Order: sequence, then C-alpha cells, then structure tokens
Amino acid sequence: MHTAWFAALFALFAWWFFTGAILLVVRRADGGQAVAHGRNVFLSVPLCALGFAGLVISAQAQTVANAYVAFVSVLLIWGWIELAFLSGVITGPERRSCPSGLTGYPRFARAWDTVSRHELLLAAALLAVVIITVDAPNTVGLWSYIILFTARISAKLNLFFGVPRINTEFVPRPLAHLTSYFRQGPITLAFPIGVTFLSITAACFAERLISAQGDSAATVGFALLTALAALAALEHWLMVVPLPDAKLWRWMLPTPTTRQDNPHEL
Repeated sequence: MHTAWFAALFALFAWWFFTGAILLVVRRADGGQAVAHGRNVFLSVPLCALGFAGLVISAQAQTVANAYVAFVSVLLIWGWIELAFLSGVITGPERRSCPSGLTGYPRFARAWDTVSRHELLLAAALLAVVIITVDAPNTVGLWSYIILFTARISAKLNLFFGVPRINTEFVPRPLAHLTSYFRQGPITLAFPIGVTFLSITAACFAERLISAQGDSAATVGFALLTALAALAALEHWLMVVPLPDAKLWRWMLPTPTTRQDNPHEL
C-alpha cells in the first residue's frame, strides 16, 4: 500500500468501481418503480455524510492511510452528487428537450437550466471541501475534488459544443432530455483546452511523485492524484478516439427493462 504502483492501481479500480456502482443503481431504478430513483438518493445520504466525516478526519495528518481515506471520502461525496444528478433528483428546472434550430446563447441558457442545480451543488461541495482541507496537512481530498470538478465541467462543455463520439448508452430515463443538448461533430476549442489542462495537471503531480522518493505518504498521495488526473484526461480522449469504453461497465449492468409507472405505487 506504500508504493506508487499500488496507489495508481487503487485509483484506477476505485474509478471503475464507483462509476459502475452508480450506473448499476441507476439502471436498476430505471426498471423499477417510479419512486425508485428518489428513494436511492435518500437512502444513500449517509454515504455522503460518511465522505465528509472521512475527509475531516483524514485531513488532520499526512499519512499513507489518510491519503487513501481522503481519496475514497471524496469519491463518496462526488458519487452521491452524481447519483442525485443521474437519478433526476438534482438537475435543473428545465426538463424539456432542446427545440430544434435553437442556437447560440439561447441554447446555452436553456442547457444551463437543465443542469444548473447540479452545478451549484458541485460548487457548494467544492467550497465545503476547501473549508475542511485548505489549511490541513493532508490535501489529497482537496486536489482530488478539484480534478473531478474541473474534468466534469470540461466534459459537459465539450458535449455541448461538440465532440465526435458521444456514448448515450448509460443515460438514464430521467435525463433522456439531456441528449438533445449534446452535439456530435468536430471538436471545438473546448477540447484542446480541457485535455491540455488535465494532461498538464497529471504531469505536475507525476513530477511531485518522482520528487517524493522516501516519503511514503507523499508518494501515495501524489500517485493517487496523478492517476486520477490521467484518467480524467483519458475520459476526454474517449470522446474523440473510437474505443469501446462502454464495455468496461456493460457486462456488470442488468439489461434495460421497460416499465410502466404506477402513480399509486410507493
């Protein structure tokens, strides 16, 4: 657990596992009762609280164990917010598809209205993470959240402005209207800006990792951050390079089912 390779593999597994777990919960709710999405979000609130508690505890000292705890704690916080978004519980006031022919600022404003509450929640959580960790000895949680936050904003902008590959296979039923705001086509300036920033971030953390020889806590922390930033950059490239990335999770998800909502079911 004290080596950079183990930490990097841990980050890779955590990224895969948390993504798959969220997709699994959302996919099962899609095929269940009408209230299933909201129920899942409510029942998972303790996991978000556990994430904040872990972040507070792990920030107090820079140790190998605290680096892992901080990393997982941020994933719990981030994962709950993403679950709330994918479940359609915390999205935005606009729930309709984008009208055909809408362009320019009106299209951007309408797209913002579809996700505004989710973005504000992400920003509020960022503020909370900063308050908890900014002056603390262990800042692995802070930088992990910043990487996730930056990568998510960049990914959404790229989907809005245009990328060659858009995988809508895992878009849940409550967010089906969002696909009308995606634009499949040539990349725009948003792509090189986002992928360059994330690549430079990964390189900076890799340089700190190399300089941390002999310090196990720093080695693990910078390895986790390097891997996370590299994965964020890779996710951007998957919007351009034709690779079957969906196969990473498709095998573990139940087959989509068609259901009929019953307003009397609880």
